[in-house]
Amino acid sequence: MTINANDPNRKSWLNVDKNSDFPIQNIPFGVFITQEDIITIGTRIGDYAIDLSALQMLGYFKGIDLTDDVFLQDSLNDFIAAGKKTWRAVRNRVAEIFDSNNNTLQNNTKHREAVIFSIASVEMQLPIIIGDYTDFYSSKEHATNVGMMFRDPDNALLPNWLHIPVGYHGRSSTVIPSGVSIKRPNGQTLPKGEKTPVFGPSQRIDFELETGFITTDVNLFGEAIPVDQAEDHIFGMVLLNDWSARDIQTWEYVPLGPFLAKNFATAISPWVVTLDALEPYRVASPVQEPTPLPYLQQTGDKSFDIHLEVYVQPKDSESTLVSTSNFKYLYWTMSQQLAHHTINGCKVNSGDLMGSGTISGPVESSYGSMLELSWAGQKPLTMKDGSTRTFIQDYDTVIMKGYCDNNQVRIGFGEVSNMLLPANQLF
Repeated sequence: MTINANDPNRKSWLNVDKNSDFPIQNIPFGVFITQEDIITIGTRIGDYAIDLSALQMLGYFKGIDLTDDVFLQDSLNDFIAAGKKTWRAVRNRVAEIFDSNNNTLQNNTKHREAVIFSIASVEMQLPIIIGDYTDFYSSKEHATNVGMMFRDPDNALLPNWLHIPVGYHGRSSTVIPSGVSIKRPNGQTLPKGEKTPVFGPSQRIDFELETGFITTDVNLFGEAIPVDQAEDHIFGMVLLNDWSARDIQTWEYVPLGPFLAKNFATAISPWVVTLDALEPYRVASPVQEPTPLPYLQQTGDKSFDIHLEVYVQPKDSESTLVSTSNFKYLYWTMSQQLAHHTINGCKVNSGDLMGSGTISGPVESSYGSMLELSWAGQKPLTMKDGSTRTFIQDYDTVIMKGYCDNNQVRIGFGEVSNMLLPANQLF
């Protein structure tokens, strides 16, 4: 089926700003609550939220094989499970409905009132029920920087890193949407020069600039997914901030890796941008040396040119741009990550979330964490209000944005934004 929704010449009869992340060529999917407290699955064009359940009930999806309640859910999971053919058909139909040359809905005032809402009038929700969450470690620049800081600078990468997409299983219960505030976590840390740990609030709270991809029902238990078929099972992408407590992590991560330092909060953007929408922005991924084992060898361009930005906003002050990176820097692709995840027969379900790992680029301004930007606290960053940061302070808001732009159409993700609050006083 052709991806008609991606036509760069298509215009909408809805007013869309030229710098909007959500032109008619995007058509992402999300879940929102209306002012009438109705929860529904929808999409977005410009500054308008589109109720897909209302469109279906009014007959606009005739001819597409959809269950009657697929858009009446409080998550995208059932729609995702319907498969790529259905996602593509719905995106194409929405593009037709809102095309400037189609006046069917445009001229029906009653239908428009039931379908179209101002984005400011709806409350975005977590778009999926996340059964499992896996976070990878797929940026060579990030892994090298961390290795240089904490291990031998001449052997920064561990021996396995160039052979497998390293990952760990995170905590899905603390994945939250943009807009939810986060409390500084308490935990054990080992002060420098000490031999006995202490308990208290983490002093080194960090962001991790990531993206995440969301899967459909990928495989049966015991089956593996070939690397060149992996994208057929990826619904779309979100921005992801994998909040981290670096001092807790330093003390706890040997021998089993991240635990309390990571599982207190992971935030994602509310709109899921489909791989179909990202198709015009494909680029080659970095050259891999040594050549991966055969099950990880891929063909074609498997990465995307997604510009990424991170801002830190102190309370009652302007935000400061602290990082500018790009998804295309990732050494291991989403296809390789999913192929490796299932090579042992691990079952992956509809709505599972896979984090990319911190996305750092080749220069300091493109580093994807405060750990790197401040080089473990040695190089403070100056905010617009004159204050400095080595890590995130209480009442700071971290804002991540992402978009693609090929000089014809700009496709964006919106943002994931969360404020850090003081820790609970337990004792």
